[in-house]
Amino acid sequence: MSDTVLRTIDLTKRYKNRLAVDHLNIAVRRGDVFGFLGPNGAGKSTTIRMILHLVFPMEGDVEIFGASLKTAGHRALEKVGAVVEKPAFYGHLSALRNLEILGGLQKPVTRRQIMEQMERVGLADRANDPVKTYSHGMNQRLGLALILLNEPQLVILDEPTTGLDPQGMKEVRELILELARERGVTVFLSSHLLYEVELIANRMAIIHQGRLRVEGSVQDLLKRGESAVLIKTDRPEEALRFLKANEAYRSAAIHSDDILVELDLERIPELNRQLVNAGFGVNALVPRRTLENYFLNLIEGREA
Repeated sequence: MSDTVLRTIDLTKRYKNRLAVDHLNIAVRRGDVFGFLGPNGAGKSTTIRMILHLVFPMEGDVEIFGASLKTAGHRALEKVGAVVEKPAFYGHLSALRNLEILGGLQKPVTRRQIMEQMERVGLADRANDPVKTYSHGMNQRLGLALILLNEPQLVILDEPTTGLDPQGMKEVRELILELARERGVTVFLSSHLLYEVELIANRMAIIHQGRLRVEGSVQDLLKRGESAVLIKTDRPEEALRFLKANEAYRSAAIHSDDILVELDLERIPELNRQLVNAGFGVNALVPRRTLENYFLNLIEGREA
């Protein structure tokens, strides 16, 4: 059995004079939580729509569990669940009734199965309320409950935490991790919340102007190049003068009551030793290299 669940092969889409997706090649492996990132207009939504057979590519193909979307059509999507933008429901009907109708389109579902999924997304106590009374965030969670009814092996989520409060975002992140770790579901996650992707994704791809810029392990990508380290010490002003006397730490600057210095993460132990040997009390050295740093540097051309 192939380890690759989803593959795009030279996927290309043009709208009039604009090349939205340009010969895109990405591969999502079984069990991945795969972050799909890019600035607005990068081609993320167009790519997702081509994967879901909602938009047809000009060139290329998509393979899902080894089946070609070009030849198999919607049959290739039988093991796929997706939430794209705002899920559509019958507003005058209860959430429970919506899931009975929509969830039963592929195969019969029981009320017990529905309530299990409503509980999983935190909506069990609102199951009998009309969907028109739901907030946008609740609609997002109801969409997740709907796709989980059919036990998909690949879940595609486009901005799944949009409109959620911090607690709701945390619950959705935990649900995604549960699907991947405990159920072996592969998750393809498009998001503009870079911190969110950094928390839950193990692999990612960044696209810009329709082209793939980088693909790989999140942790491996974050280790590349210069990083910032936040230094919490008992005497920040004195420590700053000490650091600036060393050519390697000329970028050091006061950041609130701490010191921020550009530094390779591998050199943190050396920095710590130098500060301690000079008599400074070091309370913490906090790496500040984040996915956001990497993303912005890549898009602005500062990363190879």
